Amino acid sequence: MSERHAYILITAENWWNRRCVQRKEGKVFQAFVRHGLVGPLKAELLLFYIKNPVSELRGKAEFVERVTGSAEDLWNKHGDETVFESYNEYREFMGDQSKATFIRFRNLQELEKPKPLKFLLDKIGGSMLSRSGKYVSKQLVDMLISQELFV
Repeated sequence: MSERHAYILITAENWWNRRCVQRKEGKVFQAFVRHGLVGPLKAELLLFYIKNPVSELRGKAEFVERVTGSAEDLWNKHGDETVFESYNEYREFMGDQSKATFIRFRNLQELEKPKPLKFLLDKIGGSMLSRSGKYVSKQLVDMLISQELFV
Protein backbone atom coordinates (compact mmCIF):
# COMPACT_ATOMS: atom_id res chain seq x y z
CA MET A 1 0.00 0.00 0.00
CA SER A 2 2.98 2.30 0.50
CA GLU A 3 3.32 2.92 -3.25
CA ARG A 4 -0.40 3.72 -3.40
CA HIS A 5 -0.62 5.87 -0.30
CA ALA A 6 -2.22 8.82 -2.08
CA TYR A 7 -3.88 9.56 -5.39
CA ILE A 8 -3.61 12.86 -7.26
CA LEU A 9 -6.93 14.02 -8.71
CA ILE A 10 -6.97 16.66 -11.41
CA THR A 11 -9.79 19.17 -11.34
CA ALA A 12 -10.83 22.55 -12.68
CA GLU A 13 -10.55 25.64 -10.51
CA ASN A 14 -14.31 26.29 -10.47
CA TRP A 15 -15.01 22.84 -8.97
CA TRP A 16 -12.17 23.24 -6.47
CA ASN A 17 -13.55 26.59 -5.37
CA ARG A 18 -17.00 25.06 -4.81
CA ARG A 19 -15.46 22.26 -2.72
CA CYS A 20 -13.69 24.81 -0.54
CA VAL A 21 -16.93 26.77 -0.01
CA GLN A 22 -18.72 23.54 0.93
CA ARG A 23 -15.98 22.71 3.44
CA LYS A 24 -16.23 26.17 4.99
CA GLU A 25 -19.99 25.65 5.28
CA GLY A 26 -19.34 22.50 7.31
CA LYS A 27 -19.62 19.72 4.75
CA VAL A 28 -17.37 16.88 5.94
CA PHE A 29 -18.05 14.23 3.27
CA GLN A 30 -17.70 15.12 -0.39
CA ALA A 31 -17.57 13.22 -3.67
CA PHE A 32 -15.43 13.79 -6.76
CA VAL A 33 -17.38 12.72 -9.87
CA ARG A 34 -15.82 11.06 -12.91
CA HIS A 35 -17.23 9.84 -16.19
CA GLY A 36 -17.11 6.08 -16.56
CA LEU A 37 -15.58 3.60 -14.15
CA VAL A 38 -12.21 5.13 -13.28
CA GLY A 39 -10.36 6.30 -10.22
CA PRO A 40 -8.37 5.03 -7.28
CA LEU A 41 -9.35 1.71 -5.75
CA LYS A 42 -7.45 2.22 -2.52
CA ALA A 43 -5.51 5.09 -0.99
CA GLU A 44 -5.14 6.83 2.32
CA LEU A 45 -5.20 10.37 0.93
CA LEU A 46 -6.34 12.29 -2.09
CA LEU A 47 -4.28 15.21 -3.37
CA PHE A 48 -6.01 17.86 -5.47
CA TYR A 49 -4.19 19.34 -8.46
CA ILE A 50 -5.89 22.30 -10.15
CA LYS A 51 -5.30 22.24 -13.89
CA ASN A 52 -4.56 25.11 -16.27
CA PRO A 53 -4.24 27.99 -16.01
CA VAL A 54 -3.64 27.61 -12.25
CA SER A 55 -1.42 24.48 -12.42
CA GLU A 56 -1.02 23.97 -8.67
CA LEU A 57 -1.36 21.31 -6.03
CA ARG A 58 -3.91 22.94 -3.71
CA GLY A 59 -5.08 20.48 -1.06
CA LYS A 60 -5.63 17.08 0.43
CA ALA A 61 -8.41 14.95 1.91
CA GLU A 62 -8.88 11.52 3.47
CA PHE A 63 -9.96 8.91 0.91
CA VAL A 64 -13.15 7.10 1.97
CA GLU A 65 -14.10 4.91 -0.98
CA ARG A 66 -14.60 4.64 -4.72
CA VAL A 67 -18.17 3.87 -5.74
CA THR A 68 -19.02 2.98 -9.34
CA GLY A 69 -22.25 2.26 -11.15
CA SER A 70 -25.20 3.85 -12.81
CA ALA A 71 -24.87 7.64 -12.99
CA GLU A 72 -28.52 7.92 -11.93
CA ASP A 73 -28.16 5.60 -8.92
CA LEU A 74 -24.99 7.32 -7.71
CA TRP A 75 -26.65 10.72 -7.92
CA ASN A 76 -29.61 9.44 -5.90
CA LYS A 77 -27.33 8.03 -3.21
CA HIS A 78 -24.48 10.58 -3.04
CA GLY A 79 -25.54 13.60 -5.13
CA ASP A 80 -25.60 15.85 -2.08
CA GLU A 81 -21.86 15.23 -1.62
CA THR A 82 -20.93 16.56 -5.07
CA VAL A 83 -20.11 20.09 -6.22
CA PHE A 84 -23.18 20.18 -8.45
CA GLU A 85 -25.90 22.60 -7.46
CA SER A 86 -28.66 20.65 -9.21
CA TYR A 87 -29.41 17.38 -10.94
CA ASN A 88 -29.51 19.27 -14.26
CA GLU A 89 -25.97 20.57 -13.73
CA TYR A 90 -24.82 17.01 -12.93
CA ARG A 91 -26.50 15.62 -16.08
CA GLU A 92 -24.90 18.37 -18.15
CA PHE A 93 -21.49 17.41 -16.73
CA MET A 94 -22.12 13.70 -17.35
CA GLY A 95 -23.30 14.20 -20.93
CA ASP A 96 -24.34 10.89 -22.46
CA GLN A 97 -22.40 8.80 -19.93
CA SER A 98 -24.56 6.22 -18.18
CA LYS A 99 -21.82 4.99 -15.81
CA ALA A 100 -20.03 7.09 -13.24
CA THR A 101 -17.48 6.93 -10.47
CA PHE A 102 -17.88 8.85 -7.22
CA ILE A 103 -14.63 9.15 -5.28
CA ARG A 104 -15.79 9.84 -1.75
CA PHE A 105 -13.57 11.69 0.71
CA ARG A 106 -13.72 13.62 3.95
CA ASN A 107 -11.94 16.46 5.73
CA LEU A 108 -10.80 18.50 2.75
CA GLN A 109 -7.89 20.78 3.62
CA GLU A 110 -6.34 23.56 1.55
CA LEU A 111 -2.59 23.98 1.39
CA GLU A 112 -1.54 27.31 2.84
CA LYS A 113 1.12 27.56 0.11
CA PRO A 114 -0.01 25.77 -3.08
CA LYS A 115 2.68 23.85 -4.95
CA PRO A 116 3.26 24.77 -8.62
CA LEU A 117 3.29 22.14 -11.35
CA LYS A 118 7.07 22.31 -11.77
CA PHE A 119 7.59 21.49 -8.08
CA LEU A 120 5.13 18.60 -8.36
CA LEU A 121 6.70 17.17 -11.52
CA ASP A 122 10.21 17.50 -10.05
CA LYS A 123 9.09 15.33 -7.13
CA ILE A 124 7.09 12.69 -9.04
CA GLY A 125 9.14 12.66 -12.25
CA GLY A 126 7.88 13.11 -15.78
CA SER A 127 6.88 16.05 -17.89
CA MET A 128 3.12 16.06 -17.26
CA LEU A 129 0.34 14.51 -15.18
CA SER A 130 -2.02 11.93 -16.60
CA ARG A 131 -5.59 13.26 -16.89
CA SER A 132 -6.83 10.18 -15.05
CA GLY A 133 -4.67 10.93 -12.00
CA LYS A 134 -1.70 9.25 -10.40
CA TYR A 135 -0.88 7.15 -7.35
CA VAL A 136 2.02 8.38 -5.24
CA SER A 137 3.88 6.80 -2.35
CA LYS A 138 3.83 7.93 1.27
CA GLN A 139 7.44 9.06 0.89
CA LEU A 140 6.46 11.29 -2.04
CA VAL A 141 3.46 12.68 -0.20
CA ASP A 142 5.72 13.56 2.71
CA MET A 143 8.07 15.40 0.33
CA LEU A 144 5.19 17.19 -1.40
CA ILE A 145 3.40 18.44 1.68
CA SER A 146 5.87 18.08 4.54
CA GLN A 147 5.86 20.94 7.00
CA GLU A 148 2.86 22.37 5.18
CA LEU A 149 0.21 24.28 7.03
CA PHE A 150 -3.40 23.70 6.09
CA VAL A 151 -6.32 26.08 6.31
